[in-house]
Amino acid sequence: MREILLMSFLGADQVGQFARLMAILQRYPVDILDVGQAVIHDQLTLGMVIATQDATAAALAMKEILFEAHALDLTVRFKHISEEHYARWVSEGGRTRHIVTILARRITPAHLQAIARTVSSHGFTIDLVERLSQRPALATLDEAIPQGRTCLELNIRGNDHHALALRADCLRLSSELSVDIAIQEDTAYRRNRRLVCFDMDSTLIEQEVIDELAKAAGVGEQVAAITERAMQGELDFSQSFAARVSLLKGLSSEVLQGIAESLTITEGAIELISTLKALGYRTAILSGGFSYFAEYLQGKLGIDEVHANTLDIADGHVTGHVSGQIVDGARKAELLRQIAQRNGISLEQVIAVGDGANDLPMLSIAGLGVAFRAKPLVRERANQAISSVGLEGILYLLGVRDYEQAELKQVQ
Repeated sequence: MREILLMSFLGADQVGQFARLMAILQRYPVDILDVGQAVIHDQLTLGMVIATQDATAAALAMKEILFEAHALDLTVRFKHISEEHYARWVSEGGRTRHIVTILARRITPAHLQAIARTVSSHGFTIDLVERLSQRPALATLDEAIPQGRTCLELNIRGNDHHALALRADCLRLSSELSVDIAIQEDTAYRRNRRLVCFDMDSTLIEQEVIDELAKAAGVGEQVAAITERAMQGELDFSQSFAARVSLLKGLSSEVLQGIAESLTITEGAIELISTLKALGYRTAILSGGFSYFAEYLQGKLGIDEVHANTLDIADGHVTGHVSGQIVDGARKAELLRQIAQRNGISLEQVIAVGDGANDLPMLSIAGLGVAFRAKPLVRERANQAISSVGLEGILYLLGVRDYEQAELKQVQ
């Protein structure tokens, strides 16, 4: 009769204790079926499942382990597992695995309670909880408005056909709790993306450039109203774009440089792009804005390539037209496909980031589409959404930890 035994250890983490426990087990005819360990604030939690055909060996191993655990000041518990129970546990290993990324300035017990309840309500179990962000300094706990960021990653198992409903409920929770909750299937692609395509206006920069140009031309309110309706998806982008550009007719081209130099780069953009470059990602701007400003940003951030609209200028003044094909939503998706194909990258390995309705086509075909501080319509339709922190939050969706980001900075 095969003996299957779960051994659980709890206590202070010490150098060499795992080796000492293994030294005991290696003297007996046992197989290790599973093992897992975690350390939180120098406190160890260790579990292992062993099996043996020799009941006497199992009893002797338990006895020695008990004495060794006492010597190491560890609490140990033993639990016998039936072969039927073990077989059922193994079969459950085939259930789909998903990663839940929880991201906010500060994560509270109320957040975790609501998320855990939602996860379990859809039949998922939590296998692992890890912190990707650095531990907070105590002083940050006293901040009335938290300025840092906290990220936890949950590894969950469940039936894949429940994942869509879980994602919908988590989207609702995100709005209610002001915390970002991303759910991704745990596949090989998750940490092996290779291309990131960014929208520019209100994504890589905080402004809508066409609104800044309109202010300089004295038609700010008119253009801003059209821009807002287009971003909300109420107006066709190409038609609204042409209408807005026509209002810029006669604007001196001399104002372009000043506007470019005054643009505010979005929180986390520099950190994100420098880390992506260190990891070997290719980056691109696919913008419904203007190439003059996209190229300015390209030089500042080190973006690999840029695709945007060319503002037509004659005799030192804006003509009210653009040259070439308008970069609308369909064109962005087409460009994303072309860049990926040219570089031998599958769409599953592409990340797309944007905030407006005209970004939805590229967000929908990318392996990871991220609605960043987006309009409600875009948040609802995108795969993932980030609103609580800056663009650096995308790194957590890739599973990149804070200490890994720090290591990459040191070698740049």
